[in-house]
Amino acid sequence: MDKHLSKYVLYFALLALSGFVFLLWNITTVENWNCQTASTFYQLQNNIQSVLKTSERLLPVALNYSYCSRFGQQPIKEEALEERYLLKFISWPEAPVLGLPLRQSSDPAQSYFIIQDSLDLHVGGQLVVKVYVNNFLGQPKRHGGDFLVARLHTPELGAGVVGLVHDHRNGSYTVFFRLLWPGVVTVELTMVHPSEAVMVLRRLREEQSDRVFFKSLFRSGYLSETTICNLCLPVKHQPLCNYTDPQTGEPWYCYKPKLLDCDTRINHSKGGYKKYLLKLYESQYFQSDVNIKIPLRAAGIDSVTVLSAVKSTVTRGIPYTYVKSKKRRLEYNPSGFYLRGLWRPLNGVVMRQFNDSSAITQCLRGKNVYMFGDSTVRQWYEYLVARVSEFKELNFQSPKNVGPYMAVDTDHNIVLRYSCHGPPIRFTSVSSAELHYISNELDSLRGGSDTVVMISIWSHFSTFPVQVYIRRLRHIRRAVLRLVNREPATLVLIRTANPQELDPDSSLFNSDWFSQQLDVVLRVMFKGLNVRFVDAWEMTLAHHHPHQLHPPPAIISNMVHFILSHICPVRKKKRRPKLMQG
Repeated sequence: MDKHLSKYVLYFALLALSGFVFLLWNITTVENWNCQTASTFYQLQNNIQSVLKTSERLLPVALNYSYCSRFGQQPIKEEALEERYLLKFISWPEAPVLGLPLRQSSDPAQSYFIIQDSLDLHVGGQLVVKVYVNNFLGQPKRHGGDFLVARLHTPELGAGVVGLVHDHRNGSYTVFFRLLWPGVVTVELTMVHPSEAVMVLRRLREEQSDRVFFKSLFRSGYLSETTICNLCLPVKHQPLCNYTDPQTGEPWYCYKPKLLDCDTRINHSKGGYKKYLLKLYESQYFQSDVNIKIPLRAAGIDSVTVLSAVKSTVTRGIPYTYVKSKKRRLEYNPSGFYLRGLWRPLNGVVMRQFNDSSAITQCLRGKNVYMFGDSTVRQWYEYLVARVSEFKELNFQSPKNVGPYMAVDTDHNIVLRYSCHGPPIRFTSVSSAELHYISNELDSLRGGSDTVVMISIWSHFSTFPVQVYIRRLRHIRRAVLRLVNREPATLVLIRTANPQELDPDSSLFNSDWFSQQLDVVLRVMFKGLNVRFVDAWEMTLAHHHPHQLHPPPAIISNMVHFILSHICPVRKKKRRPKLMQG
């Protein structure tokens, strides 16, 4: 009897469960329920659907390789020409064969460099280094495309400078260093990625631009829903909410909630990172301690002694000695170098030090300082607020590390503001009301000699095709031009990208190769305009600190001193007119 009863109990339980599931799946047709009841049942429906669709999510999404291009305004002829030029400018050598086994790929441990021209080196000259890349079998590579970075440094002097790497596209490279201080200097060369890994990164950038996904919360009364959002959404038979910016045409989309309207969106946040992005053979190119940021060895000496020279001079505020030579001119002029831990710019400004609160407040007196962008420009805001006791932060109830932030010094009439740039931005949660595009923010500024604008926008674009970044910078560039045209005395500073720590996972989303490509585009697009670059790439790469997405205080301090040196430059002494002899 008990056996038969248990059989019927199981049967009725399955029947009840099926009816309950059927009810939940059709809940959207039920009318006259209050919002709280609908919200509760809808959350249960989502939970059941998520269980039923677990296996579906593991399947690869069929992507249209051009789906990004159909969102947003099409470039006009001049913009299309500029885009082609920029893409050609950052073109990267391709490996002749894809999918090589690891043993035939570039091996930093088997590769080496040789210092050239080491007999007669003086400050002001250049050091030339040859690099030869081999595979894991010790055989020479016959093509280029490896991503190398170079530094020349003297630890005892707190000195460092970046070198220029020239790819001969045959497995060999030449690195040029400018010699800027006397003493023993050491060459440091690092293979960030082998050429085979770069090809994978390029494929991911073009084919998997949604590998970082975003989401938004929609809410009305007690009813709330969350949907996936992105600049480019995989083509599905699902309606979209269009949040394209009306002023710039910058596109942004979310999947439409099932019960709520598009205008009930209340926030934007990072959803997460897609997994299982690599093909089976590709993961071998991304191994910590094997082929991600591995130093190259020297075949012979790795250091040389740089001599002081016969004649002394001062070039643009930087004292050093040099020797005249009939050899070819320097092929690379870095933006600056470190000496005794202090950044020494080689062009544009005489570096000053603002080591106490009063020096900073005197420099910023009467200034409105606007900082727009990502968390790397927020570091400057945090540095200034922490070091100037007179700054009082206004409480906007802003989420931590998100903003907007504002600090004021009423005694010196100083206002600091920070706000993040518009999507895509991988912050934890940003109110929809705070999603402002930098170009629109610039158009709202009056500008003038009391206005300082700082911009940093790069890291959150690393997963998208470069065309997306070009379009965003084009809007910002136009707004900058409008600003400096109406108020030429406005100071605009633009922060470049910087290298960061990498492992197999982070390489797929934030590789230095992505950052380097964006960095080059940024510099080319703003070259020749009335803006100042804060060269975070060289200031990070030339320093002895390990690379971090958010550089440590020693580097941030140099960046802020560099900025303040532009705000409060050294005044040139006026020459007295010569007295006439008579």
